[in-house]
Amino acid sequence: MRTVFFFVLLFFLASLSYVVWHLWRLVPGGWVPKLLAALLFVVWMVTAFAGFWLPDKTPVPVTSALSEVGYPWMIAFLYLLLAFLLADVLVLLKLIPRASLSGNWIALAGILGVVAVALVAGGVHYKHKYRVEMDLQTRKALPRPLTVVLASDLHLGYGNRKDELARWVDLINAEEPDLVLFGGDVVDMQVRPLLEGNYAEELRRIKAPVYSVLGNHEYIGRESDAAQFFAEAGITLLRDSVARFEGIEIIGRDDRSNPGRKSISELSGPTDSFTILLDHQPYHLEEAQEAGIDFQFSGHTHRGQVWPLSWLTDAMYEKSWGRHRRGTTDYYVSSGLGIWGPKIRLGTRSEYLVLPSLFKAIPAQLAGNAHRYQITPVIGEVEDTALLTLLHRWSRYIWLRSYRPINALNSFPKSSFFVNLPAQSG
Repeated sequence: MRTVFFFVLLFFLASLSYVVWHLWRLVPGGWVPKLLAALLFVVWMVTAFAGFWLPDKTPVPVTSALSEVGYPWMIAFLYLLLAFLLADVLVLLKLIPRASLSGNWIALAGILGVVAVALVAGGVHYKHKYRVEMDLQTRKALPRPLTVVLASDLHLGYGNRKDELARWVDLINAEEPDLVLFGGDVVDMQVRPLLEGNYAEELRRIKAPVYSVLGNHEYIGRESDAAQFFAEAGITLLRDSVARFEGIEIIGRDDRSNPGRKSISELSGPTDSFTILLDHQPYHLEEAQEAGIDFQFSGHTHRGQVWPLSWLTDAMYEKSWGRHRRGTTDYYVSSGLGIWGPKIRLGTRSEYLVLPSLFKAIPAQLAGNAHRYQITPVIGEVEDTALLTLLHRWSRYIWLRSYRPINALNSFPKSSFFVNLPAQSG
């Protein structure tokens, strides 16, 4: 573990040095403006991580303000790193002169402008919460159709505060749910801001029974504190335990942060009830299928939060986001209602899942098609693509303006580092 941490730290410091060095080169003038730019970038980085080392007694508004200002640095750093890597590749390919990356106001303004547009647009996009509707049907006997709302990764704390939680509770109540299920990471490590801000008051406004499991962030903090908060908020916490609600068997599996947690097969068994498994981290999806689970809900991945980290999570998990199916078991891996760190999403979305009139009984003649699902189309991906199109055009314009002297302008690649965009219709 120490070896992994060492190499991660080494990679981070090397990447940070690379970005600061490029900023130093790109800022025109003598060493004074260059040093000022480098110091501002490093100070911004310090505010991003201030919450991790500030004393516990630091006033909550101070830590929240530092988080609000500092967290976007993480995304700015990522996109500056990608921009400078792309620029160096173009230099190696002799598509732009090396001198254009030194003391160039136009290039500096263009790169910072693209990053700023990405941060602002990603912040606006994050605030919109997408309603995903998924229809399940079963032949299992149930007393009545139910409406269930599911959400994961609220990450309540210094970043996602009480006013945001109030809006989310209003969205949940607007569905008039019979049951609400949370898939873990409700608490973002520390419960202190939740206790001082009386977040439990908002959660108690939910007009339905609420069940939840723990996620890794409750374990990163102290899970016993999180469990106490859940009790105050009127949330039934399932830790390797099973609850029954009107013909539904809700299996709450403890997070994999607990190496001694029970297996799915230990928690489930032969039953005539429709089974819903809450398992925060979507590893080993085959286990739910082998145990005969009807539906599994997970979160954790955030789908990387921003592109291109979404590519990384897609490679890491069998399913990092969205609907999935194995045999007769249906799955939904949520990208999360809230977010960790910077409240910015690019190429991903914040969402909650609604199972409306859940478990309508289907006729016997459709028995072979039991456990079918549908998901209504959502326009989020269209909006994301439009945003990437804007960033693509702006970045290409700046590159062309910055490197006017070269003769190879006509051979400049039509795609930037943001994405190769498909043609859109309509």
